[in-house]
Amino acid sequence: MTVKQLALPELVEHCLRLGVPGIGLWREPVQEYGVEAAAALVRDAGLTVTTLCRGGFFTTDGWEAENRAAIDEAVTLGTDTLVLVSGGLTPACPDLLSARARITEAIAELAPYASDRGIRLAIEPLHPMYASDRCAVSTLDQALEIAERFPAEQVGVTVDTYHLWWDDRAPAAVERAGVTGRIHSFQLADWTTPLPAGVLNGRGQLGTGAIDLAAWAALLEKAGYTGPVEVELFNDELWARDGVEVLEETLEAFRAV
Repeated sequence: MTVKQLALPELVEHCLRLGVPGIGLWREPVQEYGVEAAAALVRDAGLTVTTLCRGGFFTTDGWEAENRAAIDEAVTLGTDTLVLVSGGLTPACPDLLSARARITEAIAELAPYASDRGIRLAIEPLHPMYASDRCAVSTLDQALEIAERFPAEQVGVTVDTYHLWWDDRAPAAVERAGVTGRIHSFQLADWTTPLPAGVLNGRGQLGTGAIDLAAWAALLEKAGYTGPVEVELFNDELWARDGVEVLEETLEAFRAV
């Protein structure tokens, strides 16, 4: 999504050229290209699909079929991790407690299906500004409270700096998640202000904002995380630019921080 203006073949081509070994894919462009075709494209290039985004939205109707489809797509793509954006408030779940209860129930229903297919579910807490419409799980502690009801190899968490940097309890939660083997995904994005209208597409290029990204990387390393580190930037200004240029800039920024 950082360079969503690039078609998948272009993305694969330039990742290979730049030495980027893996790609975190989103379902919409994969479906547009064709799931089987996307899997073959990435596999034949020798790249890894680090994660698939996203499952979740458990507080809305139709969540079960959609999430089973997402798990099946993850299997086809060869990744072992489906990232979950859990869902916000709805008429059926009008407050945070009922929403989180429904999210927990849904994950309990979904986890065995995913586990049988070798897919881990990674609950991603989102910044509280998204609690009403996108994700009632706002802190890493809240995500772990749900995940720890299940085996670690079935359900864990995604640590995204953009969503967690403000929470002074997050470092202890990262340590807690590391001890129990529940860090299934680690994503980087910076925090810049003012946020744009709608706030969704305000993720800053690495090193341009308020987050000490190097400290977060050290924190995850100390917690024992050895998996991929993804960069996930939703940013209209970046999307309006040449995608190859943005990809090269992002890799330079990644190395710098």
